[in-house]
Amino acid sequence: VAVPVRVTGFEPCRPISYICRMERTFTLDNISQVAREVWKVAVSKTVFAFHGQMGAGKTTFIRALCDAMRVKDMVGSPTFSLVNEYEYVPITIGSEGTKKTIFHLDLYRIKTEEEAVKAGMEDVLYSGNICLVEWPEKAPGILPENTVHVFLELADDKTRRLKITDI
Repeated sequence: VAVPVRVTGFEPCRPISYICRMERTFTLDNISQVAREVWKVAVSKTVFAFHGQMGAGKTTFIRALCDAMRVKDMVGSPTFSLVNEYEYVPITIGSEGTKKTIFHLDLYRIKTEEEAVKAGMEDVLYSGNICLVEWPEKAPGILPENTVHVFLELADDKTRRLKITDI
């Protein structure tokens, strides 16, 4: 007869999908380092939703993320165009020279999820390309289930606080 053995201090392995928190405080002096850290911990993720008040630094942080990916294009807020497209070449073995796309979406002017769908936002979000979304709360229902939510807030006039709850 097998007798169950209880091992104290041991927890069974969890499934691979888990919640990992990342919190960083940064200024313009170390924003590049924080952007590289985000790419390292979110290596397999493609859709990132950036939450924060006006002036919290969403576009500035997205610019740092694009710089970390060696995007050569001018990175700016797509408030009026809704979507900007940037090219980069991954630094991974086997993909040298293969151009990839990063989409930068700004949903600030979107009034409804239906409007976002009609504007083609779902096509972009489900394209498999990296998507960096500002003002995602304007159309939360169109975001893929595995979206990484990035929260930016003012710590003071030169310092920002970044929190990621799901990676």
